[in-house]
Amino acid sequence: MFPADRPRRLRTTSAIRRLVAETVVQPRHLVLPMFVADGLDQPHPISSMPGVQQHTMDTLRSAAEEAVRAGVGGLMIFGVLADGDKDACGAQGADPDGILNRALRVLREDLGDDTVLMADTCLDEFTDHGHCGVLADDGTIDNDATLKHYGTLAVAQAEAGAHVVAPSGMMDGQVGYIRDVLDGANFHDISILAYSAKYSSALYGPFREAVGSSLQGTRASYQQDCSNARESSREVALDLAEGADMVMVKPAMMYLDIIRQTSEQSDVPVAAYQVSGEYAMISAAAQRGWVDLDRAIVESLTSIKRAGADIVLTYWATYAASMFRS
Repeated sequence: MFPADRPRRLRTTSAIRRLVAETVVQPRHLVLPMFVADGLDQPHPISSMPGVQQHTMDTLRSAAEEAVRAGVGGLMIFGVLADGDKDACGAQGADPDGILNRALRVLREDLGDDTVLMADTCLDEFTDHGHCGVLADDGTIDNDATLKHYGTLAVAQAEAGAHVVAPSGMMDGQVGYIRDVLDGANFHDISILAYSAKYSSALYGPFREAVGSSLQGTRASYQQDCSNARESSREVALDLAEGADMVMVKPAMMYLDIIRQTSEQSDVPVAAYQVSGEYAMISAAAQRGWVDLDRAIVESLTSIKRAGADIVLTYWATYAASMFRS
């Protein structure tokens, strides 16, 4: 009988395929990014991200509870300000009564420790220029001055109830600085999820609509260039040395090689962010009947996990949880 080797034997039924699956995605591996906006009396749909919305506080709470019931592993919360509330230093981000910190406080009261509550520890949503740091007199990003603001943000988010702070600004030294400030404020148990390999990508466009970004110019001077892989390894090594509890690669699907590289390098959990542009591309193709939405979601998330991610941030987290529940 030829051929003697017949790999197809292990693909004959869905039960066999399930039995021998090498990569398993479970709901607990997924984190749901959520947007809560100040001044809304009803949720506001995000046109470039079908099915995603800026929440009111009430709808944020109900959507968060739904995600937890679905078994999703965590929630990443972003705050959205009215333009008139932004300033050059993003002061609203650290205000205990600011939208993000109010949301963290409410969710921690609602959910306790039933989920992992994560906070975006960055200035871009709160600054009138839309950059992730404060500006120097010449218009460049002042790295070291920005760190002080990140420390203040992290403490405010910890006080509000975040289990995890997530510095996403790609400032040099941000992890070590935040760790020192948190420890100095007796927040020794607050984890840091470092955006260690965050690339300057065309795929962030829908997110900027989602947070009402005021960005002027580009972030190419502090986010990584898509040409570079060794640079990512260096960034990850620095964040690990500074005390990162988890590291992240962003975006995910066009950077599967970087996820693999990071997973081989890191001795802490590796996260990957399936960003707004990835979500939008698959959603748009599915709306046109060009791809099957559910199969594309499963395939994309499985590929990110297969590349080495332990945790995947995705706007489909709640929806996809049922697909991966065994």
